[in-house]
Amino acid sequence: MARINLWWTLRNRRLKAELSQEALALKSGINRTYIGSLEAGERNPSLENIARLAGALGVDAADLVRGLQKVKGRG
Repeated sequence: MARINLWWTLRNRRLKAELSQEALALKSGINRTYIGSLEAGERNPSLENIARLAGALGVDAADLVRGLQKVKGRG
């Protein structure tokens, strides 16, 4: 099973946009606790949520996933 790590890119883009998790949640329509779990590396977003987060951050969805690497998970 492969897992894509998105947390660093998402957090970096959010901070660059000077948004709190709460502000990003309001702009994207995604729950703040879900965003927190993404940034903690506990969850992976669906393509729909990647698009919503990218729109809220003012970047292309490809910018959020560009350069990510697949990491083999256990399971």
